[in-house]
Amino acid sequence: MSYCLNPYCRAPQNPDAAKFCSTCGFKLLLGDRYRALQSLARGGFGRTFLAVDEYKPSRPSCVIKQFFPQSHNVYDPEHARALFQREAVQLEALGEHPQIPQLLAHFEQAEYQYLVQEFIGGANLFQETAKSGSFSEEQVWCLLNDLLPVITFIHSHQVIHRDIKPQNILRRAATQQFVLVDFGAAKTISGADSSQTGTSIGSPVFVAPEQAIGKAIFASDLYSLGVTCIYLLTQIPPADLFDTQEGGWQWQQHLKRPVSPALGSILDKLLQGAVKRRYQSAADVLRDLNAPSVMGALKLSTDGYRSATQTAQRVNKTGLARSPKQPFPPALALETMAPVNQSLQGTAPPRWVCTQTLTDHSSWVRSVVIHPNGQSLASGSGDRTIKIWDLATGTLRHTLAANAGWIRAIAVSPNGQTIASCNNDRRLMLWRWETGKQLQTLDGHTDWARAVCFSPNGQRLASGSQDKTVRLWHLPTGNVERVLAGHTHWVIAVAFSPNGRTIASGSRDKTIRVWDSKTGALIHVLEGHQDAVNAIAISPDGRTLASASDDGSLRLWDLPTGKLKQVLSGHEGAVNALAIDPNGVTLVSGSQDTTIKLWSLETGRLLNSLAGHTNWVWSVAVGALSHAKDSDRQTVIVSGSWDATVKVWRQQD
Repeated sequence: MSYCLNPYCRAPQNPDAAKFCSTCGFKLLLGDRYRALQSLARGGFGRTFLAVDEYKPSRPSCVIKQFFPQSHNVYDPEHARALFQREAVQLEALGEHPQIPQLLAHFEQAEYQYLVQEFIGGANLFQETAKSGSFSEEQVWCLLNDLLPVITFIHSHQVIHRDIKPQNILRRAATQQFVLVDFGAAKTISGADSSQTGTSIGSPVFVAPEQAIGKAIFASDLYSLGVTCIYLLTQIPPADLFDTQEGGWQWQQHLKRPVSPALGSILDKLLQGAVKRRYQSAADVLRDLNAPSVMGALKLSTDGYRSATQTAQRVNKTGLARSPKQPFPPALALETMAPVNQSLQGTAPPRWVCTQTLTDHSSWVRSVVIHPNGQSLASGSGDRTIKIWDLATGTLRHTLAANAGWIRAIAVSPNGQTIASCNNDRRLMLWRWETGKQLQTLDGHTDWARAVCFSPNGQRLASGSQDKTVRLWHLPTGNVERVLAGHTHWVIAVAFSPNGRTIASGSRDKTIRVWDSKTGALIHVLEGHQDAVNAIAISPDGRTLASASDDGSLRLWDLPTGKLKQVLSGHEGAVNALAIDPNGVTLVSGSQDTTIKLWSLETGRLLNSLAGHTNWVWSVAVGALSHAKDSDRQTVIVSGSWDATVKVWRQQD
């Protein structure tokens, strides 16, 4: 069935393939691409529809949001367009986070504004509790640990959501991960308006006092999250939990199952009406939530956390399960380090410590590289910059500004003179490492570029893109030498073999493809991962290819034959990053579980687990720190994380 988008249509139902509404003549295909199937919701400022994208062969589901204010007395068309454009800009930036719906398109048609977003299959938490009953303490703890990093991400972009409530938190059916939706009420804070009174907006029973009078701040979202939690625990409307005589929340006496004093104290602090007595940041809540006292009260040791996860999985049919792929909270990641180091059958592995934490980035760090001379490192971030650091001291040398958008990936040329980067657009940029001067822009992809690497001789560059291709560039001329096509989803990882004769690419289509870099001929298709391939690395001898996936595994392949050698497991979440040390002995991986793991490339044995990041590890690099004497070179690991830090790790005697 095709649904007419005309708000005044008397009979909006139409046949599946109709192009125009048989009742009012309204065009049914939005942007000649998106077809609405049914109405999902209507609010004061618009309507949402379940739709399909007819441009793609699989006709994937999506959501259409139509801006349609119900009060015509206050409707200013120009102001409405400005508000809708602002929401689109917000969603484009925030949709990069996997727990926020991705913006697919926005435009005007027939004088109405539309947003098209990723469809999140799954129930919201209001629906879940209506079907399956109130949350337990462990479920609330899991919710907070999963959602607070999302709120941190939103606030780092200077956005206040302003409408956090059970209806706007969905559990993605495919992964059981919580997703925060509906940014229609969100507000971007700038220096000019941060102290000004705005409009009172949001769902009244969930909003903080200051938000109710138009003065929302970041802590207002934390208040709404607290109200959401006590609703999930009690299933009682928040208005019935607030004591107007005392001016505070009276929720614990309504619990069907008591919670620990530790968690109760955290929720009470989230619910403070006075801003100065409330948590000021999501990071503060996470720190208290994972403090030893809370963990002890919840009895969630490493085994206890797994037990809680398994318990949630047993009620999966009710929609309340948590995926085992979800990361361990930071406190548990720290606790798991010692047992791993003690499990090596009496062999004492090298001891690694974090010697520097670099904090000048203001957003997630997606990519890190070490200069070939071992004296500096570079990091690319969601704050739209590349920073060059002194590797020995951690001093910031200079900053390269990539105005096009977030830095997706960076690579350094073999001679160390050039950095290549791909941003949140189609182009690749080349920079001078020592000066930060922009040298060249390469434009040829038809969708965002997501991966980049240099050939061993430095004359060619390979890039992977959301347009499902790998492009090989001849750097002296800036021309595209060859386009490698065959993947059926985004290409998000590329790597040259040490002799430059082959190139490998990893994709969201769950495969790795190995190509002849000279002819473009496909040599192997490596299959076996159950989810997107996020990272690949090739050993210095060219014999082994390592791959990492959203399925939480690492795989080692014999590159000449394409045969699988070994599957490595040990991470408790998606593996996002890989690197092999220059000697070809150790494989390093970084994961959604916040840890970095070291593996023997020869045996696949887990050697070490490094904990310290407080959010996903997005990137790792291995190199040799160069001191005054060339003979005195120490192996170092550099990692970048969603926590906006770069960490430098060294071996200790």
